[in-house]
Amino acid sequence: MTDRLLEHKKTGKPGAYARFAGARSRSALVEAIADVHREMRRINAEVFGRSSERRVADRFIRDRIEGVRDCLLDLLRLCSYGHFRLEEHLNTVREVLAALGEAHSSHNTALLLRTFGVEATFVDMTGWRDETEMSLDARIETALSAIDLGKQLPIVTGYSRCPGGLVQLYGRGYTGFTFARIAVLTGAREAIIHKEYHLSTADPKIVGIERIRTIGHTNYDVAYQLSNLEVEAIHSAAAKELLHANIPLRFKNTFEPGDEGTLITRDYISDIPQAEFITGHREVCALEFFEQTVGVSGYDAEILQTLKAHAVRVITKTSNANTITHSLAAAPDVIASVVQALEEAFPTAAIVAKKVSIVSAIGSDLNLQGLTATAVQALADACIEILGVHQLMRHVDIIFIVDESRFDDAVRALHRALIEDSRPASCSAASGVELSKAESHAAGR
Repeated sequence: MTDRLLEHKKTGKPGAYARFAGARSRSALVEAIADVHREMRRINAEVFGRSSERRVADRFIRDRIEGVRDCLLDLLRLCSYGHFRLEEHLNTVREVLAALGEAHSSHNTALLLRTFGVEATFVDMTGWRDETEMSLDARIETALSAIDLGKQLPIVTGYSRCPGGLVQLYGRGYTGFTFARIAVLTGAREAIIHKEYHLSTADPKIVGIERIRTIGHTNYDVAYQLSNLEVEAIHSAAAKELLHANIPLRFKNTFEPGDEGTLITRDYISDIPQAEFITGHREVCALEFFEQTVGVSGYDAEILQTLKAHAVRVITKTSNANTITHSLAAAPDVIASVVQALEEAFPTAAIVAKKVSIVSAIGSDLNLQGLTATAVQALADACIEILGVHQLMRHVDIIFIVDESRFDDAVRALHRALIEDSRPASCSAASGVELSKAESHAAGR
């Protein structure tokens, strides 16, 4: 539903927010909100059929939809006067729309659970029609203070109103951060995320479901690397909260409740050095900055300031005596603006932006002699040109830069060599290893 309210997370297809922000008209807003309302009612019908609960669900969402629509129409009227600018309020609009989707799903979940005899309680932290300003922690503690956790199951909205705005602070990872803070504040023994897939060695759509394996156990360092590549496991800020509180995170497949899933803990290290994941980022921009004096004149800091000013996320970077290359996650129009700004600031530099893909082998311990050589050979055998390699001494990940058209081929080649075969290069004394679970329904990307 958040895809319809904001924009599609993967394809970027405009949702209600993007349509409203682009047209900034009354008709665009009314049409976009009406589309969302129809979809929410369709979901209500699918979940509750013709039961009385459906009428309750429909009334709840009608009240929210009408309230949000009227609120935004009032905002448009206000901004029709010269002293008020709509762009100054667009971040707040995103927050309001995200909250709408979370309220719908949480209210439905609590309502449905009660039909099965579960004492579920809808906990609305969206701040709807609430004039009280409070921090995220204060809102969580206030919301949960009246609930007997021994008898009641709170169904909490993934969005919580707080200073700064959760969507603005954490993007689409805002639900994970709310989840993590609840775990920390309640002193949870374990945090559990349910998804429609297992956390597995690779994307089954690429390598085949019969080839992937459920991970079983890994650590938060690995979780950070997955988050950096935008694998849908957990937001890095949420992982940081759980890590500092030493709360284990379990990643389970909703459709296989009997499976223990994958446990993520602070101190886990694989018994045998091995790759656990083959994943990556399909759409990356390699921004190459060449200048003879780049190594001595503080260029790096100025480049990073430009990237920050354009809100561009850096996935990784490498440098030598005269070149700095940043691998960036950003839309093409944003990259074009960055290049223009850098060319104006550094007229003697040669700046090239190229579309590439990142493919990475990740594991809690990759300190295996010959592993990198095996990976390089696997890519060479698949006739895949390596445009760049990035590996740190902590032995948690190896990043390969390849042509964007070879992403799937590179994932399959590395998965076959480092996980399916599990045979290190001949110079290593370590024997092959078997990862737990022969099959899985899906992976984290």
